[in-house]
Amino acid sequence: MRIIVAAIGRLKQGPETELAERYRKRAAQTGRQLGLRDVEIIEIRESRADDAGKRMLEESIALANIIPQGAAVVLLDQRGENLDSAALANQLSQWRANDKAAVVFIIGGADGLSPSLRDKATLRISFGAATWPHQMVRVMLLEQIYRATTILTGHPYHRA
Repeated sequence: MRIIVAAIGRLKQGPETELAERYRKRAAQTGRQLGLRDVEIIEIRESRADDAGKRMLEESIALANIIPQGAAVVLLDQRGENLDSAALANQLSQWRANDKAAVVFIIGGADGLSPSLRDKATLRISFGAATWPHQMVRVMLLEQIYRATTILTGHPYHRA
């Protein structure tokens, strides 16, 4: 199973990028024991449209185009479920057991996601009611993916 993090916007060089890459690599390494093929990041260029609705639509179309057939789609959404780490690990384990070829985590742009893309979601998750910077959301998501792989492999990183 592949894990894909698809995000609108690019991270610039700096501490956030370094931390995101560190968690991505750790998740990929630990995930190999679980049969995960890779943890990939796909960055989608932000739309330059003048209208917010058009930007949202263009970005949503670009994101929808990278979702593999039959993949589980997870949207990061402030109105989503506030899963704990063990629940996320359990969900990944279920998708793997059900032979999902991929799980795609989607981080939308500042204008949000189109209803048609939101309708494709298998799951919507939230990191709480606060508004987080895009860079921090990516780091937190990758850390949670890494934590999920450690829970599933019995690695001592997760202590709850």
